[in-house]
Amino acid sequence: MRSSEKKLRVAGLCGVIVPVVAFSCIFIAISLSPWFSWTANALSDLGVGEAAWVFNSGLMAGGILTMIFTVGLWVAFRNRVLGRVGAAGLFLDAVALFGIGVFSEAAGVTHFYFSVAFFLLFPISLFLLGASAIVSGFRKFGYFTILIGVFAAIPWAFSWDGVAIPEAISALFASIWVIWEGARLYLGREKS
Repeated sequence: MRSSEKKLRVAGLCGVIVPVVAFSCIFIAISLSPWFSWTANALSDLGVGEAAWVFNSGLMAGGILTMIFTVGLWVAFRNRVLGRVGAAGLFLDAVALFGIGVFSEAAGVTHFYFSVAFFLLFPISLFLLGASAIVSGFRKFGYFTILIGVFAAIPWAFSWDGVAIPEAISALFASIWVIWEGARLYLGREKS
């Protein structure tokens, strides 16, 4: 196995495990926080409570794993400028996820900026990656990618008392795509 194939496999594996790590830490933090309400809180409220260390470290680990995953995307989209721009956007999204964990709500407006960046950059990145795939002739994958981006953005079109539900819905759709593409990279199908 060539070095580049190994790197893509590692990147793909990181993509597959990102949601497992992040969601595990989120749900552990929820279980340690009896006050948490899906309808009245933001997930980030868990970052300043008794389970802050679990929540914040999970987001930081998720951010690092996503950064590694996006390096694989960068390689996979090596001959496609639009795909590379999408991969770069997803890398910035991973930095935002890491930043949410580093700068909890106690950091004030800094946390807010990282949070907004995370939920905004993901669908934009998918739109670019999907468009790149379509232009390159991989229409099914491109449309699937764009559709996931739309589904990740839709919850934000509605009004919510607390934002934990739209955050979780967006993160769930993000996870579906990251696991799917991570598996493709791991299995060496990044060109299909």
